[in-house]
Amino acid sequence: MSEGVLVLEDGKVFVGRSFGAATQRTGEVVFNTSMTGYQEILTDPSYRGQIVALTVAEVGNYGINREDPQSDRIQVEGFLIRSLSGSPSSWRSEKSLVEYLVESGIPALTEVDTRALTRHIRSLGAMKGILAAPGGDPERLALEARSAPSLEQIDLVGSVTCAAPYRHRPEGESPGSGPRIPLAAYDLGMKQNILTRLHAAGFEVTVVPATTSAEAVLDSGARAIFFSNGPGDPTAATTVVENARKLVGRLPIFGICLGHQILGLALGAKTFKLKFGHHGGNQPVKDLPTGKVLITAQNHGYAVDPDHLPTGVEVTQLNLNDGTVEGFRHLEHPILAVQYHPEASPGPHDCYPLFDVFRGMVLLHEKSA
Repeated sequence: MSEGVLVLEDGKVFVGRSFGAATQRTGEVVFNTSMTGYQEILTDPSYRGQIVALTVAEVGNYGINREDPQSDRIQVEGFLIRSLSGSPSSWRSEKSLVEYLVESGIPALTEVDTRALTRHIRSLGAMKGILAAPGGDPERLALEARSAPSLEQIDLVGSVTCAAPYRHRPEGESPGSGPRIPLAAYDLGMKQNILTRLHAAGFEVTVVPATTSAEAVLDSGARAIFFSNGPGDPTAATTVVENARKLVGRLPIFGICLGHQILGLALGAKTFKLKFGHHGGNQPVKDLPTGKVLITAQNHGYAVDPDHLPTGVEVTQLNLNDGTVEGFRHLEHPILAVQYHPEASPGPHDCYPLFDVFRGMVLLHEKSA
């Protein structure tokens, strides 16, 4: 393996050894604290435009398989780890992490001081960086990183949404209880396990592009609506926000991660950028009505501002690390919105029941209508 470098926009340089594709990439550098699940992390569309560093000590030890991807390709711009396993071992493994990254054209570095990198980001905040071969002028590379477009300037949702509507039909998936409920799911960067959990909860899911109009969804026969996770700044997804605003009060709506932020904006709230985001599978969330604490999987760089929630909207869940909003409800309309990822992949399964909660919300709404 040859040497490689990560140069941050503030000029800080981290040296490592290249084990991915021999190419140069820029992106916002963030860290993820999950202990496992590197394949799911690599393929999560919410990471589009970002270079991801893992804080776990060793990566690659169980290889790559065909069952765990959360989308049809690797989504990250680059990958940073402390130690690369040279001997992947798992009965499901079909190739090595090295092969996976090289064939996908994604650069990666091992032997990076990920602890120092994480502490730097936690102190100064997420920032743009560039993965490059050694020998370049650090000042020039830092300038190149600073000059790269920020996430707010890129149509990231447009780069990850589906091109046309399609029906999700998983093979071998056991049906949910009772008849299936037609649901229109806005693909803002949908993870595969969200579709799996919606189907398991008894929904007949039609996935639609992010640009789909509210009128088209209402004419489709859907009885419920879902807004998925996705990358970037929610305020940049103006068309999605406008369609969500038109759908509020028409049908029950469920939003996860970016979808949670989209619904907040549609209701008149504001969002803000977090210093270094929440990325990992160990975020504690307190459910305010019950007092119960859930351990959740999260991957987002923005949050709903609790000081700008409109009348009729109340916070239902809070992050116990920093007090940010993790869920809200509308006092009049059937809306379920959470900032974390109840589908996990990777992460704990504490919040799987939320998909059944939403089904119950839909049935109750129809019974009372």
